[in-house]
Amino acid sequence: MYEIMVEDEFSAAHFLRGYRGKCEKVHGHNWKVTVVVSGKEIDKRGLLLDFHDLRKELSQVLERLDHKDLNSLPFFKKRNPSSENIAFYIFWRLEKRLARKNISLARVTVWENCRQSATYFSSGGGYGSL
Repeated sequence: MYEIMVEDEFSAAHFLRGYRGKCEKVHGHNWKVTVVVSGKEIDKRGLLLDFHDLRKELSQVLERLDHKDLNSLPFFKKRNPSSENIAFYIFWRLEKRLARKNISLARVTVWENCRQSATYFSSGGGYGSL
């Protein structure tokens, strides 16, 4: 099995509903996002997927979040824009963009800062209705 990983980042504001503490107020982060894809086979060039292609797909997903108030986005109207839900959102959007037979999106990790992160990976379950 092969894995490749890319990183990117975005900046955005959010607040957590139903939370007591600093995060209940509007604040922002410079999130770092790590994406890992995996697959059993590489192509004739010896690549699972070109890093450039994966970074481009991730960048297009992050454009929807960058310099936005995450609470105002439709996906987060009923879901708190927690790091966990942001990781899921990126996974969900990116998985659609990477629909290919030879690779699968393994995991997405979202870092609020250099000391804490949340990861979403598919376990074959599901998230319920989107």
